[in-house]
Amino acid sequence: MTLYDIPLRTLTGEPTSLADYRGQAVLLVNVASKCGLTPQYAGLERLQKEYGDRGFTVLGVPCNQFAGQEPGSAEEIESFCSATYGVTFPLLEKTDVNGADRHPLYAELTKAADAEGEAGDIQWNFEKFLIGKDGRVVSRIRPRTEPEAPELVAAIEAQLSA
Repeated sequence: MTLYDIPLRTLTGEPTSLADYRGQAVLLVNVASKCGLTPQYAGLERLQKEYGDRGFTVLGVPCNQFAGQEPGSAEEIESFCSATYGVTFPLLEKTDVNGADRHPLYAELTKAADAEGEAGDIQWNFEKFLIGKDGRVVSRIRPRTEPEAPELVAAIEAQLSA
C-alpha cells in the first residue's frame, strides 16, 4: 500500500485520496483554528500562492486531538479558514492523527522521522509532512517550524525542480 491508496474525504465529505495529487509535491499539515500556531495558516497560504502553479499544494487536515483546538463543524472550519486567512488550499475532513482511532494516512506518515531522526506520534497542531511527486514522504517538519522557514522552502523548491 502507498499513500496514494489510502481513502480520504474532503472537508465537505467527498471521497478523495492523495492519488489526486500524483506528480505534485504536497505539504500535508494537521491544522486547528484555536491554536497558538494557527497564524501559520497565513504562511501556508503564501506557499500555496507562490508554488501552486508549479505542481505544489498544501493540504490541511483539521484535528481536534490537541487541547480541543479544532472544535468546529466542517462548515465552521471552512468559514474560519476562508474569512480569517483567505485559505484557498484544500482541506480534508477532521481526522484523528494519534491514538487508537488514528487515520490510516497518519499510521503511515508517523513512520517517517524528523530531522533529528525521531518518528512516532504527532506532537501538536501544524506538524508538516512534505510528500514528493512520487508519493513518498520527503521530510517531516515539527509544529513550531514556520511554513516559510528557509529549510522548508528549500525542500519544496528541490521537489519542484526534481
